[in-house]
Amino acid sequence: MKSTDVVVIGGGVIGCSVAYHLAKRGIDVTIVERDDIASGTSGACDKAVLLQSKNPGLHLEMALESVKLFPQLQRDLDTDIEFKNNGGMIVIKTQEQWQVMQGFVERQKKVGLWVELLGREQALQRQPAFAQDIVGSTYSPMDGEVNPINLTLGFFRGAKKYGAKPLLSTEVRGIKVEKGRVSSVLTTGEEILTRFVVNACGVYAPVIGRMVGIDIPIIPRRGQIIVTEPVPPLIHGDVNCARYITAKFKPELLGNDENARLGIGLSLGQTENGNLLIGGTREFVGYDRRTTHRALRAILKHAVSLVPALKDISIIRSFAGLRPYTPDGLPILGEVENLKGFIMAAGHEGDGIALSAVTGKIISEIIADGRTSLNIDMGKLSLSRFKEEDIHGFRESHNCYGNAV
Repeated sequence: MKSTDVVVIGGGVIGCSVAYHLAKRGIDVTIVERDDIASGTSGACDKAVLLQSKNPGLHLEMALESVKLFPQLQRDLDTDIEFKNNGGMIVIKTQEQWQVMQGFVERQKKVGLWVELLGREQALQRQPAFAQDIVGSTYSPMDGEVNPINLTLGFFRGAKKYGAKPLLSTEVRGIKVEKGRVSSVLTTGEEILTRFVVNACGVYAPVIGRMVGIDIPIIPRRGQIIVTEPVPPLIHGDVNCARYITAKFKPELLGNDENARLGIGLSLGQTENGNLLIGGTREFVGYDRRTTHRALRAILKHAVSLVPALKDISIIRSFAGLRPYTPDGLPILGEVENLKGFIMAAGHEGDGIALSAVTGKIISEIIADGRTSLNIDMGKLSLSRFKEEDIHGFRESHNCYGNAV
């Protein structure tokens, strides 16, 4: 029977970041993944590290802390994570959106984000590909981008370099608890004695939770993304639209047409090879990872209305990923009450890439030091912030009682 200080369950960007930060501190860690590294959500997303898309408050505070760590990761990790500070913009189509974004920007400034509103002419100077009939945009030089698969692999390889043990193609079948504390993890191959278990399984975190009798309010939210042929530079930095922000935080304001039901909003970026990544949707369809013609058409129609040049560019493929969504849009982090050694690190929805670095730092400090060095209210991130009746209502309202298959 093997033993280890920490078992990290999940080989996505969050699990690999946690394993990296733990191993770097000399802690004996084993990372268990039922498929392969970055085979789930972390390998099915765009490349934006967009601070502007974060809700003012704790969400944005965490993102600001996280982005500080990326330049050092670019230097330290053996894999080129392709991190760049190219800035980002949120394009504004209507006067109503402008008014909403005015308040959003002011609240973000108070948290510490360097962001400004640009009128139509200023926005077109920075992003000539925008449609001529836009009202304006926001702009922040603090926004960046990173290759999500390279980042995940970089964390994984870094963790191994510092002594972490990987168990890939290995499924967790159970978790033993003795006297209110986790004691071992049962996998398809063996039992592993451990003092800490980190649940970093994203949309599958509730499956792991059920093994120890806890209900975790995370449900999948599908995002569909289109990939184009390589083209010369068209987009500078990363682009979102005001509708994207609304679909993320206040979907009820979008009405009930097809675009609203699909959660359509523009996310647009260009890879180093010249491919454009065009998103996206925010759909509650259970664990269905398929793309749909209806959604892809809606994404393209909306994208072309904001960036007309896209209509002349060929599409080469599309993909969808499942984002782990929580009732309040914040991740669930830290030790679970009344279950010693069981640590949550899931529920980042579409912000897992941007928040991966700070999440790994926080969880490693909680395990090693009993607390985080960051000025963050962990109570607002704990599982206990959700009451049983709230969790039931959350699942009922989204019709999410099915199995994670």
